[in-house]
Order: sequence, then C-alpha cells, then structure tokens
Amino acid sequence: MKTLFDYASRECADGLFPECDVPSAAPSSVLGAEFVRSRAPRIPNLSEGDVARHYTALSKLNYGVDDGIYPLGSCTMKYNPKLNEDAARISGFASLHPRVDVSLAQGALGLLYELGKILKSVSGLPSVSLQPVAGAHGELLGMFLFKRYFEARGESGRKRILLPDSAHGTNPASAAIAGFSVTEIRSNERGTVDLDALRKELDSTVAGIMLTVPNTLGIFEENILEVTRLVHEAGGLCYFDGANLNSFIGRARPGDMGADVFHFNLHKTLSTPHGGGGPGAGAVAVSAPLVDFLPVPRVVKAGDEYRLDWDCPRSIGSIHGFYGNFLVAVRAYAYVLQLGEEGLRAVSENAVLNANYLMERLKTTYRLPYDRLCKHEFVLSGEGLPNHVSTLDVAKRLIDYGVHPPTVYFPLIVHEALMIEPTETEGREALDRFAEILETIAREAAEHPELLHDAPRNAPVRRLDQTQAARNPVLTYPFRAEG
Repeated sequence: MKTLFDYASRECADGLFPECDVPSAAPSSVLGAEFVRSRAPRIPNLSEGDVARHYTALSKLNYGVDDGIYPLGSCTMKYNPKLNEDAARISGFASLHPRVDVSLAQGALGLLYELGKILKSVSGLPSVSLQPVAGAHGELLGMFLFKRYFEARGESGRKRILLPDSAHGTNPASAAIAGFSVTEIRSNERGTVDLDALRKELDSTVAGIMLTVPNTLGIFEENILEVTRLVHEAGGLCYFDGANLNSFIGRARPGDMGADVFHFNLHKTLSTPHGGGGPGAGAVAVSAPLVDFLPVPRVVKAGDEYRLDWDCPRSIGSIHGFYGNFLVAVRAYAYVLQLGEEGLRAVSENAVLNANYLMERLKTTYRLPYDRLCKHEFVLSGEGLPNHVSTLDVAKRLIDYGVHPPTVYFPLIVHEALMIEPTETEGREALDRFAEILETIAREAAEHPELLHDAPRNAPVRRLDQTQAARNPVLTYPFRAEG
C-alpha cells in the first residue's frame, strides 16, 4: 500500500524522510563561538493547543470600546467605524513600501495632501505637518518650532513656557525636553486661566503659553482671546493642545482664537483605535510665521503630480522616519469624508451633549468642584464619600460591574478627581447604565463599604500593590528553580 511519501519527488526507500542534504557543521564554526549557547534556553515546552487556548482565554478577559463605554477623561476612547479599518487595509495603502519611488505612491501622497488641506480648514491655520506620531510628539514639535522661531529672531533669552495648572500632563515634559523651563499659572475659581496671574508672568523671558483647549476640567477658556492677545503683545507664541478637539470641531477654529501651533490627535478625534499606547498621529498646524520651520519632507503638488519636497532651508529637519504613521492618516481621511462638514459638527454637538447629560445626573451623587457648563468631559470628586471610600475604590468597583474606570486623580487641582469623558459615540442607553452603576456604587459606599475596599472582587486579577508593580515589574517568564 502506497503512502503519501511514496508520491514525493524524492525517493524515500530507507525511511520516511530523505536524508538531510545540508552540510553538517558545528554551530560555532558558522556563527562564531561567542554567539553559541553553552546550554539550551529555558523556555516553556508547551503544545500549540495549550498556547492557543492561553491567548484565547486572555483575549476574552480584555476590555475594549467594542465591549462597552470607555470613559477615560482626557484620553478619548470612542467607537471607531469599521469602514475606516477597511480603508486602512486596502493593499495599495497597507502594502506600500516606505522607500517606493514617488511615481508609484501618487495615491498615498495625494491622500496626505488632501488630508492636510482638510486639517488646515478645520484649524484655520495656513500649513500642516503630518509627521508627528502621537499627541505628545506633536507637542514636542511645537516646542521645537517655538525654539527655532526665537533663535531666528535672535531672542535667545526667551526660555520660559507658561502652563496653566489645568493643562494636559504631557505638556510640561514636552517643553522641558525642548529646553524650556515651565512656569505654572493657577486657575481661578471658575476653572480657567487667572488673567492677573498671567499678566504677572509676562515678560521678555517668556517664549509662549501652552493651553489645553478645552482644559482638563472640560471647561472652555472663556477669555481665550484675551489670553492669546496678552501673550502675543508680550512677544510670545500660543500653543493649543488639540487632544480635546472633538468638543468644538466644525464650530470654532484655533487659528481664529490666536493659536500659533495646534496639534490634532488624529487617532482620537478622527478615529483610530489606540488602546495600549498606539498607533497615533499628532498632526501639527501652524501660523504663518512658523511655516518655514516645519519638518521635511513636505508633500506638495506640482501640476497633476505629488512629490516630497526636501528643499526647505529653514526647516528644523525630520522628526520621524519616513512620513509618520501613514495608516492613521488613511483612517482619518476616510472618517472626514464619511462625515463631511455637517457630520463633524454633529461630533462636537454629541460630545458636549453627552458630557453635560452625565454631569447633571451625577453631580447630586458625587461632588462637582466646578458646577458649570462643560464641553467634552467633566471632573467629579470622590472626596466626602462615607466610610473612608476613595476614588480608587470607586474605580476598582466599576470593574466588578464590567465597566472600564474613568481617569482618576487627574487633574491634580481636584482632590480625589474622577475625570469622565463619555465621548460622542455613546447613546442614551449606555450613558444611563453607566450613571446607574456609579449611583449604585455610591450607595454601596454608605451601606457596604467593604465591597469597595476589596474591589475588584470578580475580576481575574484582584487589586495589586500599584507602587510595587510600577517599581518592580515582572517582565520575564517565571521559571521554577532547577533541582
């Protein structure tokens, strides 16, 4: 009876398989003795089935925006249309080699060019770079642009960046990495920039101000025009952190408010899933005095063709290999084409409506430090909950109810902060369920506080020692000691 091997191209009379026809040699003679192990690596010996089941089980324990509401204040986690994922998978985009000749990348370059035009229109600013690959990367580019601008003007003494205490947490780091010192500007009783405190700091050492618009309290700077006027009159520049653009996109433009640099979080505002730290895109739009300093290469159009322009002698140079996270730009372009101008206005309308709906419902259960109209998010406080229940207890208890917790303990100007951003993609039913869970947890704090102190009780991993986990992470497979 013939077997499968009898039909193979090579005769196998002496065994199931042909003899190896690769010349044998000691590994050290091929690799070099310094690259050869003295003993086999200690790795787990598992079957494919065991490994498949392990990772499948882990995947079922994960929580994502496709499972339910993901109300991370300051870090929009909204549902992203699957059509945009399909666009990013088009082979002409997904398989495009970064070193391909521009003649073979006309579609990709055209997309970047057209997306840049859209972002210029949205921001009200004359030029855009799509190179930055994260919001903080866009911040850093903005600070480099500030630095080069003042160097070109011979104003080397401008070394200070003013930063409201309600700004995003990455802003001071970006300024410091670029070589600036940071001066904090306190907020007033309404949660916005204290104009008197700002005036006291404005002098010839100030390079500019970094504003988060709206700020991390979810409040729009009602005196934004006065803030930017004061900074400009003092010779400084104005940076707007645009991570919260979903609260005013299609309704107001940073350029009209006095922004000199504005970064978009394409991955947040314009629809790329970014759980786990990526991928991202922090496109940066700039005012006219900064255009010459933008990174190279730049996508330009000459007649009917697109090309990459490196001939920009005043540029700060490249800030990322190739041209940023291109497929994030594809998703963003697909998103704005689907929505159009009217749809983008609906984004901001729903983001503000959802946040204010939740805030009004929950402010009778949790303390609301700034009781005023919010934009995309709002900040409650766990301060005053009975039986020594903390904000962290509330966050951990939410996990038992199958909901991802909001951001906690930020911004620092609110004690026991609970920052909630429902985003524009949640419906009334999801908002009501989230509110009901938080109301239930507040009752538990009064009646059964042990449920919160011990939370999460139903999760596969109980509460960790977060300090030890951060300082002493276990990053390797836990092998048993050899006997």
